[in-house]
Amino acid sequence: MFLFQIKTYGFIGPSGTGKSYRAQMVAGEKGINYIIDDGLLIKGNEVIAGVSAKKAPTKIETVKNALFINEERKEEMQKVIKKQKVDKILILGTSDGMVDKIASNLGLPPISERIYINEVATEEEMETARRIRITQGKHVIPVPTFEIKKDFSGYLLDPLQIFKSKGKDEAPYISEKSIIRPTFSYLGKFTISDSVFKDIIINVATKVKGVHKIMRIRIDKTAKDVGGVLVYMEVSVNFGTNIVETLNRLKKDARREIENLTAMYVANVEIVAKHIYIPDDMMKKNNK
Repeated sequence: MFLFQIKTYGFIGPSGTGKSYRAQMVAGEKGINYIIDDGLLIKGNEVIAGVSAKKAPTKIETVKNALFINEERKEEMQKVIKKQKVDKILILGTSDGMVDKIASNLGLPPISERIYINEVATEEEMETARRIRITQGKHVIPVPTFEIKKDFSGYLLDPLQIFKSKGKDEAPYISEKSIIRPTFSYLGKFTISDSVFKDIIINVATKVKGVHKIMRIRIDKTAKDVGGVLVYMEVSVNFGTNIVETLNRLKKDARREIENLTAMYVANVEIVAKHIYIPDDMMKKNNK
């Protein structure tokens, strides 16, 4: 007796041959709306459950996470699958045994159909994917960059847009993927200078009505317990400004712009109004 009555598919191929890159194409051809890839449950272009196995500190832990050996993560995934009323699901794996194990661990029925990477990609395409994995340490997750920032803060993410066809006589559409560098990559972390963050914030502040100037900015990219970048700033606001509204607008705009331009997740933005700016002409009037 299986936990779910779902039709399960396996998409199989060696690591680094382009499975994640082609996952949505395969799912679309089979009418599948849900994909399990490296510990994530993906629906369309959205991550709806799981923690990417690529965030693990070692390759061994990555495999364990991808197989849902951890009871807590397994139960979380099962709850979401049940809530979503999934009818078909595509499981990505490096071998038949891997997709069978994932299905078994999640209480899914045995794999009913298997698609192999060499059926949908040429040897040349697979070799290109392998070369990128080996030389650049990059891995594709079949969701937009925005959706996985929170899972990969501090590491390289590049949006990759791919033209795909909906079918005969229909206009192609753009499907966005995200390329990430796993934590354990020998190439190390992708870092961005604090001055880049500061320049972004200063530029944003010039567009927020009520902000006179940024007086101080502190960036913390090493606070691993919060899972992202911490931003602290002290500002001078114009006299007569609604301080709460102004600071909230600056906080929202700064977070959005940093995430859009650096692909790094901003865990928190703290802003303190340290000074109220009063123009000289107004000061003179008040002194008369």
